[in-house]
Amino acid sequence: MKKLLAVFAISSLLMSCSEKIDLVGDFTETAVIYGLLDHSDSLHYVKITRAFIGPGNALEIAQIPDSSYFNSVEATVEEIENGQVTRTWVLRDTIIDNKDTNGVFYAPTQKVYYFKTLPTIVSNTGVFGTIQTSPNPQLTSLNPNAEYRFKAILNDGEFEVNAQTELVKNITTTASSQNFRFKFATNPGEYQSTSVLISNTGNSRVVNAKIQVRYNEYIGNEYQSKSFDWVVGETDVLSNSSQSFGANGQTFYNLVLNDVVPNEAITRRVFKGFEIQITGGAEDLYNYIVVNTPSSSLAQSKPTYTNLTVTEGYRAIGLFSSVQTVKTYRPFYVSPQQAFIRSLDKNSTIELCEGPITGLLLFCSDHPADNANNESFACD
Repeated sequence: MKKLLAVFAISSLLMSCSEKIDLVGDFTETAVIYGLLDHSDSLHYVKITRAFIGPGNALEIAQIPDSSYFNSVEATVEEIENGQVTRTWVLRDTIIDNKDTNGVFYAPTQKVYYFKTLPTIVSNTGVFGTIQTSPNPQLTSLNPNAEYRFKAILNDGEFEVNAQTELVKNITTTASSQNFRFKFATNPGEYQSTSVLISNTGNSRVVNAKIQVRYNEYIGNEYQSKSFDWVVGETDVLSNSSQSFGANGQTFYNLVLNDVVPNEAITRRVFKGFEIQITGGAEDLYNYIVVNTPSSSLAQSKPTYTNLTVTEGYRAIGLFSSVQTVKTYRPFYVSPQQAFIRSLDKNSTIELCEGPITGLLLFCSDHPADNANNESFACD
């Protein structure tokens, strides 16, 4: 799963009875590990770093990547079915460049550890369908019915960290239905919401719903694809329950307005479709989120949570858990065999092209019916 969070320990200052301040003090080697498995994905990442301490300016040390890396890392993930290890992956390291540059730590590059498999095939409703097999068994999809055990041996065998997780599975959504469409407006300036329904949360304990909105910008006959993400909700849930999030129409048009960058060379903009993404997190992930939510009270003492175990005398913070991601792409319209069904209904399309919020942004409709009927909002 391409979602990596950095969690770092903050060292405390120890003051003796004299006027000298010990800036280093006693240090316990601490592993900081974060990984989320997703059987619907093909690349599985684990971030493995260490808390650091040393003389000098901590902010300057934080900018040095090597200060947060172990001398050596030997990491594996084992697949376990009925108490037996069926597969083992040795994690390899790589450098990626998606780290947030707004923090105090080194960025945008970072070292992570990974292994590869094929993604599971998911049915139109989001239910887990088929494990993809490969002549190389290591590339066969993760098995949603198995458990996965992580192990890291650090600093040439100095200590090790372990964790184990089930996979999140069986999340379903009605957004996959052929007839599902967004209805954001009834008349000009009159807005409504469309529900994005998770019909079954599977064994997840926290869910997130996000919509990627896609459109093209044209300069003459040349176009550039554009998109933005719209988070419509996130909440804790009970396993095997349902959850609905409302996608508000006025919010949709304001987000389109905010995403469009003025450019006098643009001749038209054309809406292309929505990708609805539902992500469910395991109970360990839910517990981790709850414990790390900022406190709203005056009490500053908070518990800690991790499902990592570590060799006695050492520390480990972070999480090894799982998510399931169900993605459904709904183009603006589909093939003639499906009657050019719209993912954005006609009134909502009119509002996008001619409404008070986005009417000056040069959006037009390339829907075949709108062109055939010479609608005022149809593209020429």
